[in-house]
Amino acid sequence: MTDKETRRKTSRCPDSNEDLDKYLILHNDDVHTFDYVIQALMEICDHDYIQASQCAIITHYKGKCEVKHGRFPSLKEMKDALVSKELTATID
Repeated sequence: MTDKETRRKTSRCPDSNEDLDKYLILHNDDVHTFDYVIQALMEICDHDYIQASQCAIITHYKGKCEVKHGRFPSLKEMKDALVSKELTATID
């Protein structure tokens, strides 16, 4: 078996922790207020006020911010909730 085939085979391993290394990313939209974004992060992502404020500021100045790290299923629920509040979020 070649080295390339070995890598391909191990990457499909069902015991892989691939879904552990996902990030919920909040993207800047230049529409919503800081207070709105902070409140959404506190409600949906269970951030405290300081953490939510920092994420909102980073998102504003850098264009995006990793607001949560975890498994895909739980991040998907949070992403959908943020999107339902008309915020732009992705999972990477």
